[in-house]
Amino acid sequence: MKIRIPIFLIIFCISNVLSAQKIDFSTLKNLNIRNVGPANMSGRITAIDVVTENPKIMFIGAASGGVWKSENGGSAWKPIFDEQPTQNIGSLAIQKSNPDIIWVGTGEGNPRNSMNLGMGIFKSIDGGKTWKHMGLEATKTIHRISIDPTDPNIIYVGAMGDPFTANEHRGLYKTIDGGVNWKKILYTNTTSGIGDMVMHPSNPKKIYAALYDHKRTPYYFTSGGEGSGLYVSEDAGENWIKLGEKEGLPLGNLGRIGFAIAPSEPDRIYAKIEAKKNAIYRSDDSGANWRMINDNPKFANNRPFYFQDLAVDSEDAERVYNIYQPLSVSYDGGATFDTIPMIPADETKGIHADFHAFWVNPKDAKHFIIGGDGGLGITYDHGKSWYFPETIPVAQFYHVGVDNDTPYNVYGGMQDNGNWSGPAYTWKRGGIRTLYWQYLVGGDGFDISPDLDNSRYGYGSSQNGDLYRYDKITGYYVSIKPPAPDLKTALRFNWNAAFARNPIDDNSAYYGSQFVHVTNDKGASWKIISPDLTTNNPEHQKPDYGGLTLDVSGAERYNSILTISPSALDADVIWVGTDDGQVQLTLDGGKSWKNITTKVKGMPDESWVVQIEASKYDPKSAWMVVNNYRKGDYEPYVFKTDDLGKTWKRVADKSMVNGYALSIIQDPKEPNLVFLGTENGLWISIDEGTTWSQFKNGFPSVSTMDLKIQETESALVVGTFGRAIWVLDDLLSLREIAANRLKPELTALPMNNAVQVKGLFINPPGNIWTGFHTTFEGENKVFQKTQIPFFIANEPKAESTAIAMIYDNQNRLINTIEAKELTKGLNYLIWKLDESSSSLSGSWEDDFSRDIPVLPGEYRIVLKNGSFTDTSSVKVIPDPRFQLESKVDEELYRYRKSVDGQVEILSKHLSDIDAKNKKVVSLLKQVHEADNKTAQGLIPKLEAMKQSLTALRAKGQTPKPERQVGAWQSFETSPYTKIREALSIAAAQTNLISSQHTEILEQGKSLVTEFSKTVTGFVSNEWVSFETAIKSSNLNWEEK
Repeated sequence: MKIRIPIFLIIFCISNVLSAQKIDFSTLKNLNIRNVGPANMSGRITAIDVVTENPKIMFIGAASGGVWKSENGGSAWKPIFDEQPTQNIGSLAIQKSNPDIIWVGTGEGNPRNSMNLGMGIFKSIDGGKTWKHMGLEATKTIHRISIDPTDPNIIYVGAMGDPFTANEHRGLYKTIDGGVNWKKILYTNTTSGIGDMVMHPSNPKKIYAALYDHKRTPYYFTSGGEGSGLYVSEDAGENWIKLGEKEGLPLGNLGRIGFAIAPSEPDRIYAKIEAKKNAIYRSDDSGANWRMINDNPKFANNRPFYFQDLAVDSEDAERVYNIYQPLSVSYDGGATFDTIPMIPADETKGIHADFHAFWVNPKDAKHFIIGGDGGLGITYDHGKSWYFPETIPVAQFYHVGVDNDTPYNVYGGMQDNGNWSGPAYTWKRGGIRTLYWQYLVGGDGFDISPDLDNSRYGYGSSQNGDLYRYDKITGYYVSIKPPAPDLKTALRFNWNAAFARNPIDDNSAYYGSQFVHVTNDKGASWKIISPDLTTNNPEHQKPDYGGLTLDVSGAERYNSILTISPSALDADVIWVGTDDGQVQLTLDGGKSWKNITTKVKGMPDESWVVQIEASKYDPKSAWMVVNNYRKGDYEPYVFKTDDLGKTWKRVADKSMVNGYALSIIQDPKEPNLVFLGTENGLWISIDEGTTWSQFKNGFPSVSTMDLKIQETESALVVGTFGRAIWVLDDLLSLREIAANRLKPELTALPMNNAVQVKGLFINPPGNIWTGFHTTFEGENKVFQKTQIPFFIANEPKAESTAIAMIYDNQNRLINTIEAKELTKGLNYLIWKLDESSSSLSGSWEDDFSRDIPVLPGEYRIVLKNGSFTDTSSVKVIPDPRFQLESKVDEELYRYRKSVDGQVEILSKHLSDIDAKNKKVVSLLKQVHEADNKTAQGLIPKLEAMKQSLTALRAKGQTPKPERQVGAWQSFETSPYTKIREALSIAAAQTNLISSQHTEILEQGKSLVTEFSKTVTGFVSNEWVSFETAIKSSNLNWEEK
């Protein structure tokens, strides 16, 4: 039997193979991505430990921002976990006998709706320089680690487990061989994990552990159950006793329990227990008996699933810290708490509230550290004053945005920290400082979208469907939340509600509840253009959310719209995705809708459709990101349709990328170039989603929540949920690679417009001096210069160089730049947007020094590497901050060129005199080393010439005194000082060159001309006679 395959199918298969091309990052080592911050609100801190013998060495873990280390007491921090496959941290512990050994448990142990799961436990034996994975990957969240101080090979690990999946991978684990093998030593059921675990301070065999029975579904949360309980072991976990009603603990099912032992009186234990009646309990006999001491809801009933920890002063057993939304203190053993919190839940005072981690110095009770949703607080005076390190950029962004300003700004909505705006880069020295960032809209920040025609205004959103119009200048914002259509209808806005600008109408925007709302007047009025597009399932809308403790914060609204994507090519096409797995489409601007969910083969039921991205190339095409981790399915689901949703192709799965999918964007200029964000990093495709490669280059494997492209400057803006905002500036080079336009040997790559930024010493506002590493500064983009990108296809030879020759629009060669350190692949040369010029000796030079700034216009760049040549171009544009007529810059350029002519003459003469003086000094050395009397007789002539040259040079530039000098400058008028004066005029002007400026230049010319005549006459007469006389002697004139 013969099988016939149609020729078109063969051609299709071959073309698919040929078009698939995986990006080779070994050739893109120089492709830089910048972390721009901010760090002023930091982010959620979940773990703290400090080296007891040297408390200046600190380690912290961020919920989704990795592990950070400080070696100077907390003012400077650096990330030390960035190369690991997850950045989601739940716990960490330092081995006291050897503080170079650190254990890190991954996966946040606070089971909120936006928690981040981990990959087990890691160990470092060199203070965090390197790490090794030590197992327990299936646990997903590790909340506590304790190390036996008498045997560091014994480690206890408390796994809370995945709240979305009932399984046996949770409970208390123990190793006796340093993590080679693990044994589960405490476990109750498939929904209960370790909520807290403490080792007795003087008896390491005595372990207290709290199991926490809890479960999340995509639409419900239950805190508490029969698996919860407080347990104690006296024999290192071999046997356990469950404490209960008989010991004085509450009746019935329990929820989350947090407890703390008083270091100064280790028989005293405090426990904060979620039960039918939440309360704080106390034991004075190591847990044998308990009594309830405080059931005031203000101190015992504040979202126990999220914060349920206590701590005790290391010297005073009566001083108890209640670590929850605020930080409250008891001075009487927990019976009462100060009504004024030590740190209030007030964003205008102290530091950010909502706390999860606490460390008290065992040797100095006044020194303690707290971590929460807004970073870290450090006190050395018992909480009277606090230091907030602005050096830890672990902000959790749900969404990011961009405007079209120059420089453009980035925007983002942070978890529990509002909506912010800051520069993607600045035209000021230093980095992107925290003071450049502006708070725009409060609450948990979500979508924020500036008006592209005037970035002063825009939309900002927060929880409960709140939507605002803001004004960046005044700080004023007004609510524009869409109203319900009638009194009987309650709108269901997701915690992270869908928002989208209309790409065709600047005044129009869409917002999603269970309906699609549209405004055509920037929020002044709204109308509903859809039916309920969700399943409207009553099982997903239970009012008793939370279990033992009701928790209705606004995060529990389901059967709601997560994404809205209007087409930029067809005003009638709008895509919608929901949190209950529905994919909806309208082709008539909302008049009618079609549910196309069943067309998406391979999409799990009731999964979350978190993003649909309408194509900018074809109105029938769209990309879709779906995740299902809330059901224990960690697969990445990414789909694409090219026929208005009739069929879908899955373009990413777990064999292609790591982590469930979160965001996607296709480049608007090159369709092959696509970016994908997952829970574990950023991925790039250069074949329209056929293959994917993880982008690192310093970018950690962090939860990558949102992606935007700033189109005018061809930059990718990356919003991470744990490491703030990053910017990849050079999409132009990636487009050439994706389009397969690289040449066989050397490719000069395209360039963005370069702004000729005006300014001499451009300092930031506020303090110029910020210390060293004590405040975070986001990496800035180069300014007053531009990067010239080029690609070398083959490995360059060791002696190889690259040369860029720059020509103006009159084909004049104005500058030549050379690079010697080359690599195979992408390289950059830096051009300072200047024309080469002469320079005066002794002129100050630094990284911002440059020659003559070029005029705005087109410049051709000819690149050479070995025998290979290629050409590119760049357009230099004027500084948009200055509304100047072009003739201002043109006159300034001509003035600077005229000054340069005089600099060249003056420098040549001064250099010539210096060379002659050097020659005389060399001849004098010869004479002094010679033995014959004839040579000795030349000393007066040589000394006389040396003095004459010194005097001649002084006529061009006043010399320093021939004595010890501390500080010195000359106030005498000379050719040198007058030309320097003209140079300072030429350095920066915003007005036309004045007659006074011209007069100064003419004075300089006159002085230079006079000096030139003097030097020329001297050389023609005195020097020629001197040279003739010396050459006729027995001295060697040519000796160097």
